[in-house]
Amino acid sequence: MKRNKLTGVIALLITMNGNLFAGWTPENASASVALKVPGNPAQEYPLTYRQAGENRYNLVSAEADFPLSITQQIETSGTADRLTVTLTAKENVYFNFAQHLQSDFVHNDCQFYLPGFWYRHNLRSPKEAPSFHTSDSWTFREDRLSTPLTGIYDEKTREYVTVVRVDDFESDALTTHKAGEVIVSGRTSVGYTGFENVEGRAALSFGFPYHEAPKTYIRKLTLDPEVMAFQNLKKGESLTLVWEVNRSTAADFSEFVAKVWEYSYDLYRPQAVETPYTPEVMKETMTHYFTDAYVGDHPLKYTSGVHLRTDDCVSRGTAEIGFVGRVLLNAFNALEYGEQHNRQDLVDESRAIFDSYLAHGFTPSGFFREVVYYPKNDEERNLSIRRQSEGLYAMLYYLQYEKAQGRKHADWEAKVKNMLDRILLLQKTDGSFPRKFRDDLTVVDNSGGSTPSATPMLVLASKYFKNKKYLEAAKHTADYLESEIISKADYFSSTLDANCEDKEASYYATTALYHLALATKGKENSRYAGLAKQSAYFCLSWYYLWDVPFAEGQMLGDIGLKTRGWGNVSVENNHIDVYIFDFATILKWLSAQYEEPRFAAFAEVITTSMCQLLPHEGHLCGIAKPGYYPEVVQHTNWDYGKNGKGYYNDIFAPGWTVASLWEMLTPERIQLFFK
Repeated sequence: MKRNKLTGVIALLITMNGNLFAGWTPENASASVALKVPGNPAQEYPLTYRQAGENRYNLVSAEADFPLSITQQIETSGTADRLTVTLTAKENVYFNFAQHLQSDFVHNDCQFYLPGFWYRHNLRSPKEAPSFHTSDSWTFREDRLSTPLTGIYDEKTREYVTVVRVDDFESDALTTHKAGEVIVSGRTSVGYTGFENVEGRAALSFGFPYHEAPKTYIRKLTLDPEVMAFQNLKKGESLTLVWEVNRSTAADFSEFVAKVWEYSYDLYRPQAVETPYTPEVMKETMTHYFTDAYVGDHPLKYTSGVHLRTDDCVSRGTAEIGFVGRVLLNAFNALEYGEQHNRQDLVDESRAIFDSYLAHGFTPSGFFREVVYYPKNDEERNLSIRRQSEGLYAMLYYLQYEKAQGRKHADWEAKVKNMLDRILLLQKTDGSFPRKFRDDLTVVDNSGGSTPSATPMLVLASKYFKNKKYLEAAKHTADYLESEIISKADYFSSTLDANCEDKEASYYATTALYHLALATKGKENSRYAGLAKQSAYFCLSWYYLWDVPFAEGQMLGDIGLKTRGWGNVSVENNHIDVYIFDFATILKWLSAQYEEPRFAAFAEVITTSMCQLLPHEGHLCGIAKPGYYPEVVQHTNWDYGKNGKGYYNDIFAPGWTVASLWEMLTPERIQLFFK
């Protein structure tokens, strides 16, 4: 079922003298209500704005016996219009309320933004995920988004308009179906927002409860038919809904994203989450993962962190260097912690891992064996710049630590140098690295999206080996990042299990430039710091500024999870996770560099919030063993094929979650490396 589009003449509200789009007016807005009698198709009723006082309107239907009384109050402050809509039932009714705000922007001139889910046209995403490949008009349920906001940016006029929901989000309710017309089983706080092409002009669409069209995204690369939800309002009951429309200008899409994030942060003001977990408690609990996941009966020793089941956490036969396994980084963390706390078991297992990789962990030409599948007696033949870089990153920290303890590893240093020099052969003239390649340096995937994952380890290598060629290679990656990713606001394909816009691309861009800023001075330092700040806003855009509601019976809600501070993953993978590593540390550094208190304050939100699901006795959070921090946290109507909102997928990868949180909880590490 489709909503009726706006009709009539589109007012041209931007004049030659550069006045901003007028915002909400009854002339450029429209509203409707769909009413459903159970067992029957819903009927849609257009509404007319009838002035009922200063900045107050009654929304009336032509139907004499229309069962709802609807009012809208407008409060304007600067460039923001706050819309307060109150619906009162004259009879028992099942309803879905919709409102459109017609801009004067030409739809084809516009880029669109729904934080943490939609960037520009989402054209990096395949047609099986939401994108312009399927439609140029979309609406989504609010809990898919890191802020329940839609923004439209006109590249020709450099103006933008946003609409954001500012209600209290207290509850959600279950439905028996995921597509078509559905009645929620109780009270939900989840509405919808989006954009539409209306007669060639871009319009904001928003309403309550949720309505996803033209498709609803239910699992990875799976679009279902649209869904429209209806909520019951009993005779005499009222419901109040609040949205805020804001408009302004921005020099480009990057500045638009930055300004909207600052505006959204100031609107929501997320606070740190109170938990009993100090960094020491977190680390001590996560050491259970180091010991319980250790596998020592293969030539490669490792902590099993890939393809585990949440209901048993039994170790599997896959050893993975980087990405979701992070074997070497976990081994280093276990070694450092073990020596600090007299945990010889951790020290022994860690050294066994490093020794086994030195003896058995390399391809014929000297790269890391990235992923080894022992049950299949097989391994990944295509190598990746990301896994190789993450393995080298861990090794350089290990070698620096060992040197500080008076222990030298000439054999490891030779292996690392050889690998670094082999990797440099892959760097292209534009500064990028191919995403995937073979042991003989044949390129398999030429995409440069993973390039920034190489930068941190190159910077560390230049410091450790006192060799400027590695720093020069790192600087060359920054040239690529600036020209092809940051200047184009095109952060894509850094993750290895998707080809789309993703959080990790902006994270790695920011991290790469942070490392370069630490390694340089003067104008170079200023350049890298400025680029880091620009990309940081895109990374921030993936992190939740609000707490999505859950229904009773959805485990994550029942244990009290607050989603603020957690990050969405990508367009393809619409769940939240604890991917953070150095980012909170970088935010605090940027806050000091640019006197931007929002960064430091939100870093504290992230750092506290991501500790909430620590599994320990009496608080296992749906995980079979203490210390195995969960990964696929399904916070919206999406899943990998198991369980859905409020639960985890049945398969998870705690190898990277433990490593990510450990890095977050060790903020002094990188500064000490450079000292």
